[in-house]
Amino acid sequence: MFLKQLSLLNYKNISQKDFTFDSKINCFVGKNGVGKTNILDAIYHLAYTKSYFNPLAIQNIKHDEDFFLLDAVFDKENREEKIACSLKKGQKKVVKRNNKVYEKLSEHIGFIPLVIISPSDSDLISEGSETRRRFIDSVISTQDSLYLNELIQYQKLVSQRNALLKYFALNQTFDKDNLAIYDEQIVPLGNIIFEKRQQFLAQFIPIFKKYYAEISNEAESVDLVYQSQLLEKSFEDLLIENLSKDRIIQYTSSGIHKDDLSFEIEGYPVKKFGSQGQQKSFLIALKLAQFEFLKQKSGSAPILLFDDIFDKLDASRVEKIVTMVNNDVFGQIFISDTHEERTEAIVKQTHQSYKIFRL
Repeated sequence: MFLKQLSLLNYKNISQKDFTFDSKINCFVGKNGVGKTNILDAIYHLAYTKSYFNPLAIQNIKHDEDFFLLDAVFDKENREEKIACSLKKGQKKVVKRNNKVYEKLSEHIGFIPLVIISPSDSDLISEGSETRRRFIDSVISTQDSLYLNELIQYQKLVSQRNALLKYFALNQTFDKDNLAIYDEQIVPLGNIIFEKRQQFLAQFIPIFKKYYAEISNEAESVDLVYQSQLLEKSFEDLLIENLSKDRIIQYTSSGIHKDDLSFEIEGYPVKKFGSQGQQKSFLIALKLAQFEFLKQKSGSAPILLFDDIFDKLDASRVEKIVTMVNNDVFGQIFISDTHEERTEAIVKQTHQSYKIFRL
């Protein structure tokens, strides 16, 4: 899988750009603010139908314009695939594959395996549990389309249950049978999602540990620990036990929507006890594990985006990544950097074909 051509129109700060890419390494170089990251985000958008950096779709339209359009040609198993993504103010986002519109955007997820490594990945450590759940769900969804639909349905049911709890509180009433209708649907869905998350992490954690050992020269032990209320009790029992609490707070307080992933170094939270260097190694290992997991599942190397990565890493970590490129671990790579000379020196070490785009 590789990206051959890309056209951007009114995307973020870019009025119009066209690119023809190398099948191995492509570098965007230039000062901060010229749009390097936005080009990487456009590629991400075409794979995941949304921006990596801006969850509000309308904010990806260039100021004073009414729409954006992303157009690309991918090579997938020696077959051309045309993917387009567009959004017009006041309308729904449209994603097309070979000129055919997807009825549901979720149907496209997983078609283009892709991983991004960015300084904003630090949110996985610093932010709340929702960010880490989103990471788990994103990786599973790219190779299990059923999972994404189960997750969407689960979230919809929990929202409806929450709305019912609010209605009861507002009208000073309560109907246990009405609530039970939602519980009967939520429990089996929650159990399926719980089991799939467990299965995924059982495969993913050893890959993550392997990459961390490579990057850090086995300096310390790390772990990812799954935290879920369902590890202690059945989902059904949790809903029964927490019913009084849910009625008071008007919110479903138990379930897989409360799951978390604890990032640990030597048995302690990496957020509090990991140095800056250890945290960077942790995040890169996490993303490289995502890359290998998707590679194993899809049978081909995902596209890899490095956003401003060499500005944030020391020489030894850069060297490790370059070695992986030399060993043909990766497929097509996109790099953004502020220093053209540094970027060219690094990519030359890979002895792979490359293109440099000066912005």
